[in-house]
Amino acid sequence: MGKVFNISLAVFAAIGSFLFGYDSGVMTDVIASNNFLEFFNTTATSSIIGAINSTFNGGAVFGALFGGVIMDKYGRRKTIGIGAFICTIGAILQAAAYHLAMILVGRIVAGFSVGLLSMSVPVYQSECAHPSIRGLIVGLAQQMIGVGFIVSTWVGYGCGQMPDSSSFQWRFPLAFQAVPAALLCVGMIWFPESPRHLIATDRLEEGMAILRKLHYDGSNEDWIRAEFSEIKMTIDAEKANTAPGWLIMFKVPQWRRRLTLATLVQVFTQFTGINVIGYYQTIMYRALGFTGGKELLVAGIYNCVGPLANLIFITLMIDRIGRKRPMIYGIIAITIALICEGAINSQNTDGSKHGLSIAGVFFLFCVTVIFSLSFGPVSWTYMSEVLPYQIRSKGSAFATGIGNWLVATFWAQVSPIALDDLTWKFYFLFVAWNLVITLPCLIFLFKETKGLSLEEIDLLFGDRALGHLANDMEKNQEVVDKDTAATHDAEPTTV
Repeated sequence: MGKVFNISLAVFAAIGSFLFGYDSGVMTDVIASNNFLEFFNTTATSSIIGAINSTFNGGAVFGALFGGVIMDKYGRRKTIGIGAFICTIGAILQAAAYHLAMILVGRIVAGFSVGLLSMSVPVYQSECAHPSIRGLIVGLAQQMIGVGFIVSTWVGYGCGQMPDSSSFQWRFPLAFQAVPAALLCVGMIWFPESPRHLIATDRLEEGMAILRKLHYDGSNEDWIRAEFSEIKMTIDAEKANTAPGWLIMFKVPQWRRRLTLATLVQVFTQFTGINVIGYYQTIMYRALGFTGGKELLVAGIYNCVGPLANLIFITLMIDRIGRKRPMIYGIIAITIALICEGAINSQNTDGSKHGLSIAGVFFLFCVTVIFSLSFGPVSWTYMSEVLPYQIRSKGSAFATGIGNWLVATFWAQVSPIALDDLTWKFYFLFVAWNLVITLPCLIFLFKETKGLSLEEIDLLFGDRALGHLANDMEKNQEVVDKDTAATHDAEPTTV
């Protein structure tokens, strides 16, 4: 089956990322619903709205960390299925909410599921991907996040045309996500486990069979056997020289460094300001003078632009130009766009200058385009590939839970208040961080990982595993060949 099956698997698993995007984006239109605001007796910039968004992100912190607990035990595939099931419950709770406590609980449950999915989907994709297209495969996670935003925006926009007396304005958008969540929960039953997890749990024949199913093209048998051997040797070496639990990834110097990079790339993604714009863009458009439903239309267009740029980048660029350069150029360009946005808003505080309002929208659009050509797809790819197998699940859980969701929780809570009090000055908080922290770290700390297998990335960071793997690779190859000889004799039929 090879490449076609590999991409199909990645696309289906990325429904989990679609749910991430949808549930994150749906609140943009929900908080613009007059019926919703009246029903919960609040305003679009109140602390209650901040609490509704921050509880979602807070739930995601614990969901991501929970993934680190169960992923090695139950596998990547089952973890995604569990996340989808919980997401279905969260959707029902939100859509059926009749008081504030109920919608807050629904947001926490939904956030928990999205946190679990946001760390498990990229890991599953990266462990199944061929090194030459891993950027594309994992980049599909960001692509489906964008598609989720698009669908949530237009579902919300359509429901927003209902009269203000109807709760359909916000109940249907919140309920809609239950459909893809249930589809993912059931569909993952028919997809295979990651070959690396199968090999790590001593299911060698299954691991070899899945490796062939994912990558065999009719002429690369030697590559598949070499890949299997390298995976097994690296995992065996890690097992022999490490201990279970969370602390080991902080104690081993090179693992600590790799965990730091995985976490930083998530933190830096949040400090681009992309999620603040995603959550509160309707407020920003109103400040620029777009009211009377126009702000929802602009938000709908905004949410379509990013995924288009992301699709171009993951199909044509990420596996050619790599990971590091797009992030460096991206953070410079995003910072310039935010400076322009702040400057324009400072001269158009009441939104009455139409020309400046158009320019303000333009630079917000620039942020999402640049983000989609850099941090959007690269952050998930880099996080999932830079960690060694032994700490990949827990490391991804930590990086996603702390680096992404905990920081997102902070911004979700303070942003509506900051937008109200600081107005245009708020953009310069992101500018300062990007220039002083993000850019120097990207230049001096990050390594390029393009085109390397996950096991070759071990060598990039110093030693294979912990540096205790025998120097005689051919001797180890002979041992592994004995283990896999029976599997090779019973080679499955390929399509």
